[in-house]
Amino acid sequence: MSEPTDDPLALEQQVCFALSVAARGVVAIYRPLLEPMGLTHPQYLVMLALWQYSPLSVRRLSELLQLDPGTLSPLLKRLEAIGYLRRERDRADERSLAITLTERGRELRSEAEKIPPAVVERLGMPVEELRRVHAALTRVIAAAGG
Repeated sequence: MSEPTDDPLALEQQVCFALSVAARGVVAIYRPLLEPMGLTHPQYLVMLALWQYSPLSVRRLSELLQLDPGTLSPLLKRLEAIGYLRRERDRADERSLAITLTERGRELRSEAEKIPPAVVERLGMPVEELRRVHAALTRVIAAAGG
């Protein structure tokens, strides 16, 4: 790593660069943990939301994950195809799709509970430091309009 510089365009000084590299690195840590479950990282995020809030409308899931419905739709179709969730018309509002976990999707949660401690171990950072990073990133998301 080079010395700090006053150059406002120095690569090493860019928040976007640090976030991009950190995101790729962290997602790479998740990949081998998710593969045995047949999940990609974006699919894992969908499952996390459903384990916490199921059932959900597509619209609400889209809001929670901050993904547009067009991006979310293929994720949901794939998760339905592998038997983790069902997409059904909402009985209260036929225009809305309700997303519910299948029994298989609910059972997957116990396997997924092993992931957070494995990620913490792999990162080799104290949990309290990771909580501070999370809090800082949450502030960045809010400041960026997320």
